[in-house]
Amino acid sequence: MAERFSEMEKASIRKRSLEERLKDCPELRVKFERMLEIIENAAGDVEKAAEAERRVMEELRQMGNDVLHSWARRQEQKKGAEFNQKPGVNRKVKKTLLVHAVRKNRDPRADLHARASRAGHSTVL
Repeated sequence: MAERFSEMEKASIRKRSLEERLKDCPELRVKFERMLEIIENAAGDVEKAAEAERRVMEELRQMGNDVLHSWARRQEQKKGAEFNQKPGVNRKVKKTLLVHAVRKNRDPRADLHARASRAGHSTVL
């Protein structure tokens, strides 16, 4: 009976094909097409294996970088959505600076440090 259950699970969870998954990531699809063009030597300008290797490695580096950035954006969106669902969490409000509460002169152009008593002496921040 355990075997039947696993077979039923496999039938219910249909794995999407690579083509279907690439439709969701058009930038990745473009990268794979570039790799295939290099492999097929579509432009006809690669004569040596070293040049083909260099091009493939560059495409792989760029693809890896793009994939990791895409993954990070998705993770950030996912975590943001999780935090927004929690009660009492408000991420959209700008926090006030603590320095405003202790400053006597709230002129935004005023220095935080007291001026030197000597004329012409400037405070280095």
